[in-house]
Amino acid sequence: MAAIERPVFVFDGDCAFCSSCARFIERRIRPAAEVVAWQFADLGALGLTEDQVGSAVCYVAPGRTSAGPAAIADLLKGAGPLWRAAGAVLGLRPVTALAWPVYRWVARNRHRMPGGTAACALPPDHPARARA
Repeated sequence: MAAIERPVFVFDGDCAFCSSCARFIERRIRPAAEVVAWQFADLGALGLTEDQVGSAVCYVAPGRTSAGPAAIADLLKGAGPLWRAAGAVLGLRPVTALAWPVYRWVARNRHRMPGGTAACALPPDHPARARA
């Protein structure tokens, strides 16, 4: 894996809901991380695989990679004071553990979320559908 200079938050650019969330992140949260669709990221340089980014958002920083709610917590920790506080709470192990089922539910239903389209629906055999 090549050394990265700035943290990177990777999302699914083929999903309208995910893309809407990414635009919100860039516009309102303004994190220290670069927000990039995995389809345009150099996954090899980030040390990520398509399976990883196809299952959850990912956050890559020097010496640290996280996914799902932990990735969102890491992203928030690199933003303004209120967002940092939210990231600190979300980053607590019990909170992150409780957030995973919610994250998976949103992933399975992202085509029904605001900004989502039928194209956002996960295929029936997608790994995120198998997890409860």
